[in-house]
Amino acid sequence: MKKSFKALNIKCGGCAKTVSDALKKDFGEVEVDLEQEPRVVSVDIKDEEHEKLFRKKMRGLGYPMDDEELGTFTATGLKAKSFVSCAIGKMS
Repeated sequence: MKKSFKALNIKCGGCAKTVSDALKKDFGEVEVDLEQEPRVVSVDIKDEEHEKLFRKKMRGLGYPMDDEELGTFTATGLKAKSFVSCAIGKMS
């Protein structure tokens, strides 16, 4: 079932490419809507465990969901991680 999530720290096409490339293997086609803020990422989710995997992978890239409670230190670290992910997406 296609499900949409509001993701933080996604700013541009480089970020969107990183997300799409990183999730393609486990989730197939990934859509990133750069017109909305926070950005909306849509993927096929099979079950609750699959959703947990999605959230873990997104957070690992520096793009947590807007419904996650983040402390200041964690949010800052994830934002820094997202800058690296964005740069990788722009270079590939």
